[in-house]
Amino acid sequence: MLKALARRERPRRIACWAMAQYIRFVHRTSRWSVRGAEAPKGLWAAGKPFILAFWHGRLLMMPYCWKRGVPINMLISRHLDGQLIARTVKHFGIATVAGSSSKGGSAALRAIVRALKAGECAGFTPDGPRGPRMRASAGLINAARLAQVPILPCTYAFSPRRVLASWDRFVLAFPFGRGVFLWGEPIAVAADGDAAALERTRLTLEERLNALTREADLLCGTLPVEPSAEPAAAFLEGA
Repeated sequence: MLKALARRERPRRIACWAMAQYIRFVHRTSRWSVRGAEAPKGLWAAGKPFILAFWHGRLLMMPYCWKRGVPINMLISRHLDGQLIARTVKHFGIATVAGSSSKGGSAALRAIVRALKAGECAGFTPDGPRGPRMRASAGLINAARLAQVPILPCTYAFSPRRVLASWDRFVLAFPFGRGVFLWGEPIAVAADGDAAALERTRLTLEERLNALTREADLLCGTLPVEPSAEPAAAFLEGA
């Protein structure tokens, strides 16, 4: 079905519009709370760029964690599902750059770094586009190091929901429920850090984002989604 949508413009446009309307409907019919938002609010108010980091499986409702009117560039894969995601989030005013966060020297990553240096924010799913689930890749760390901006982890949980049997255990939120957004503290990346220091930063991001996601699930009374047993490549391998 994805291949058929990707090949045909009209069905693809309708499908992405319908998904955007579903996201809006879920948000409008549900009760939401936000915790830990002091850090992003401070950076938004000061006009300082940062990288938003969240797991691929929590992508659905993430447009609503963001402050309206603040530019953000999402790194989205070139795969067929990435094309559909890009068209969907465009309905929320989110710009996208096609590429993979796992390739530090890619043109997409360079474009993200340029945008960050120009004062715009960026968004990454550090386990995308194909996993391992809830394991952070090195690409995001490289972007933060080159642009010298902090990383802010964020997640959401929701009830009622369905956890799909996809590689990322995608969380599908249903209408008329309750959800929570959780923000973590900023993570700084040293400009002159060696590979060992950058690897520690990568692991810090992974651990904090997993802890936030587990906390959010428990706050909503849902069973936490566990990370993949397969670890991500270490910094030297993934850089």
